[in-house]
Amino acid sequence: MSLDQPLAPPPPDGLGFTSSWPVRAADVDPDNRLRLDGAARYLQDIAWENLQSTFFASTDPFWVVRRTVVDVLRPVVWPDVVELRRWCSGMSTRWTNMRVSINSSGGGLIESEGFWINISEKTGLPTRISDEGLGYLAQTTDQHRLRWRPWLAEPPPPESERDTAFWLRATDIDQFNHLNNAAYWHAIEERLLDLPKLVAVPHRAVLEYIAPIFPRESVSIRARLEGGDGRTGTPTLKLWYVVDNDVRAVARVAPLTDSTD
Repeated sequence: MSLDQPLAPPPPDGLGFTSSWPVRAADVDPDNRLRLDGAARYLQDIAWENLQSTFFASTDPFWVVRRTVVDVLRPVVWPDVVELRRWCSGMSTRWTNMRVSINSSGGGLIESEGFWINISEKTGLPTRISDEGLGYLAQTTDQHRLRWRPWLAEPPPPESERDTAFWLRATDIDQFNHLNNAAYWHAIEERLLDLPKLVAVPHRAVLEYIAPIFPRESVSIRARLEGGDGRTGTPTLKLWYVVDNDVRAVARVAPLTDSTD
């Protein structure tokens, strides 16, 4: 699939991994909307539960995410309870697309997909998924030739005085000594404060990770708005995470062109 195509449909009932929990008060904004960084944490949490409840914890325990897609069709709000369902929607021998559907008791709906890469503990490089793992993933997809293609390849705008610092906190760093995946979304939420028209409509947020961000690095955010300023139209927001002119991640938030569900 490509940047604006619909995500893969769910598999037959009974397939995939499911879990549920209450929306956490720390994950919502002043309007009680589940923020994107909160949704990203939920994607991490269900992935961890899925890993620990299967043989993957021993056969394929280490994974990194290269791309996260989050389609907010109807906002999830506090104090809803969320029901999450996770399944494979495409695979190869070293990586997989993992879909997660988040439905809330109040009618919220967030659809997501993550490009997950299986990593060798010894080399830190992509490695072949175990035979057991390949069999498990194949239960919910017939797409077995998944390839990596970046969706957000546009270069950043030139450095300018409008660059904003993205301060790293000790609590943003994960067990791999990298900026946690969910923490990247803090910069997006900061910009969305000034874009209420974008938040108010169904929208797709895409975040692609190019290289890790490490503790104490000096990170700048370069941003561009296209198609409006958030007051006179519904814009598309683009962000680049830059360290010494080296782009480490790219993000895009845009209205969904087809929000049917």
